[in-house]
Amino acid sequence: MVKIKIKKINPDAIIPRYAHEGDAGMDLCSVEEYELKPMESRIIKTGLQVEIPEKYFGSIRDRSGLAAKNYIHTLAGVVDSHYRGEVGVVLINLGKEEFKIKKYDRIAQMLIQPVERVGIVKVENLSETIRGEGGFGSTGVQ
Repeated sequence: MVKIKIKKINPDAIIPRYAHEGDAGMDLCSVEEYELKPMESRIIKTGLQVEIPEKYFGSIRDRSGLAAKNYIHTLAGVVDSHYRGEVGVVLINLGKEEFKIKKYDRIAQMLIQPVERVGIVKVENLSETIRGEGGFGSTGVQ
């Protein structure tokens, strides 16, 4: 089991936890209140700092209910192992209504995932595939 260290830098911060056994992400909570206007994005503070082991990173993701019901999504979701500042969650409101974020609300989830470092090889040509250069939508809708 990978272990991460978490430090509360705000006394109101809530230590992340998994809601259910087997969940991939642990909930991150807000330590501030804010009304996010339609099409507005903002960094929401969690009041936490983390120490993630080398070869891992924290992936900040949407909470399904917020995304599906309120059109609230996360942006910029990487917490590197060497980062020691406050974990902030960049939220954007893609809905048509203001969304009120309250203190202690679960606003995102963080997954701890392995990082595979790769070697970069500059080449003149790449191997051919069936898909080739087919981009967005090239494999159809269904």
